[in-house]
Amino acid sequence: MPVERSAGAVIFRKEPFNTAQGKEDKIYYLLLHYPGFRGPKSHWDFPKGKIEKGEKLEETVRREIKEETRIKDMAIINGFKETIKYFFKFEGNNILKFVTFFLAETKKKQVKISPEHIGFKWLPYKEAEVQLTHENAKEILRKANKFLLNGKITPRLTK
Repeated sequence: MPVERSAGAVIFRKEPFNTAQGKEDKIYYLLLHYPGFRGPKSHWDFPKGKIEKGEKLEETVRREIKEETRIKDMAIINGFKETIKYFFKFEGNNILKFVTFFLAETKKKQVKISPEHIGFKWLPYKEAEVQLTHENAKEILRKANKFLLNGKITPRLTK
């Protein structure tokens, strides 16, 4: 059975609130709207793509985010790395796919999607969880949000 490997990121940004009023920063997650490539239905997911030969996971994440969103300035957060696996059918073949997700912060609100997407949204956690199409993506979001709320965030790579 063919195996495909990809990497991507749960991208977030914070909008500051007035801490004097006792409110914390609000976190927004970036979701991309994918057309129905391999099936009739479109879906909402995180930026991700195939790992190219000789490429490290973090290099794939940066390249894919830049290609799919035009976001270059981001920090990959230390300590968050989750992998999902699933099967899909392509040209009559069953394919096993592994996708490794990182957590990345950006200060950029502006997104310019690639032609392979049909939309994007910055959403707070609860709305993002509802918007995501697949349960495995929702689980990645839950883990990322929990990680952020635990507050042990240190950027690993900045650019």
